[in-house]
This record gives sequence, structure tokens and C-alpha cells, in this order.
Amino acid sequence: MGPDTVLDTFRQLLKGAGLPTMRFHDLRHSAATILFVAGVNPKVIQELLGHSKISITLEVYSHVLPSMQQEAAGKIMDEVFKGYSVTIHSGNCNPLELCWTKSP
Repeated sequence: MGPDTVLDTFRQLLKGAGLPTMRFHDLRHSAATILFVAGVNPKVIQELLGHSKISITLEVYSHVLPSMQQEAAGKIMDEVFKGYSVTIHSGNCNPLELCWTKSP
């Protein structure tokens, strides 16, 4: 099977699925992004993609990191305030403060 046949088949599959036109290489980026969001270790992703250094992987997919940082902060909050209901900007709280109440 030649490269043109693979690309033609890929384009037909995209069209049949109602998806926008994209490059075949975009699948690689999509898969790596999904792996990052799913919490797969960056070293594993680096090896799957064949990058020589983890810094390459982290630079290319740095757009995923802010959401991962938010998730990490949420996990820290969950541990610190275990057993409490924590809300931000609620009730009589100052918008820059957290309010918490002991969970029943």
C-alpha cells in the first residue's frame, strides 16, 4: 500500500465521520495530548513519540500543562481540606479568600 493510498483512505475516513480535514501527522499530536490529559507519565509519552529528550516532549505539549497544573492544585486542596467543603467566591467570603465548612 503506497503513501497516497493511505492518505486517500485517511481523508475518506475523516469525511465519512464528518470530521474536518487534517494532516495525518495531526493524529500524533492528538494522541500525545490525550495521553497527557489522561495523566500518562511524560517519560512514557516521550518514548512513544520517539523524542530524544523529554524536554522536547514537554516543550511541544506545554499547552496541556496549565490544565494539569490546575488538576494538581485541586488534588492538593482535596488533601489539605479533607473532610471540609471548600468554595471560592461564595456567601460572605471575600472574593480573594476561600470559605470552608466542616462536612457532615
